[in-house]
Amino acid sequence: MSPGTTQRVCFQLQVDPARLDEYRERHAAVRPDMLRAIEASGRRNYSLFLREDGLLIGYYEVDDDAAARSALANDPRTAAWEAEMAPFFVALDGDRPDQGAPRLPEVFHLEDQLAALDADAASVTTTESSDS
Repeated sequence: MSPGTTQRVCFQLQVDPARLDEYRERHAAVRPDMLRAIEASGRRNYSLFLREDGLLIGYYEVDDDAAARSALANDPRTAAWEAEMAPFFVALDGDRPDQGAPRLPEVFHLEDQLAALDADAASVTTTESSDS
């Protein structure tokens, strides 16, 4: 990614359906030190969405996802939280939730396509002006 480019990251996990209420409760007021660790890693606009069958979709924006993941993996504030959260998830194969969640590739982003459309329109207008 070039400097100043925001990466949009979406991931998916499966929460044990028997623990949905507890999972929701734990996320209603996440520990302040964990919130600060996420903020310090560079992640922003971070949201989690939970379906009734336990499908969890997460989304955040970051300038450098690899650096943010590394920062969280090495931040002592995150280890306890991740260890506490790991049993909520199905099929993580021993990975920490923040490291083992499969990423979903982005296939559409409205603002990117509108920007490309506007750039194309501006290019056509500039070409037409110079041809006159």
